[in-house]
Amino acid sequence: MSRADQAVSISMASRITGVEVHTLRYWEKEFALYLDPERTDGGQRRYRPRDIQTVFLIKRLLRDEMFSIAGARKHLERHSREVA
Repeated sequence: MSRADQAVSISMASRITGVEVHTLRYWEKEFALYLDPERTDGGQRRYRPRDIQTVFLIKRLLRDEMFSIAGARKHLERHSREVA
């Protein structure tokens, strides 16, 4: 199975993560450096496994750990530097 076969639509990403479609779109804007799903030639979003994991992380930070958007962004920035 190729990587393209693993990518899912935004509606499927919403079902998988339990995050509403409109919220996913909003998070793409707020966390553009970290959540940037691929787009088809027709402009449809395709969430890859790493995008799904990022959504789960953002969801945990905002909803479980009560980070603000800015705080979650800073956390992701620190995390991405540690991984790099």
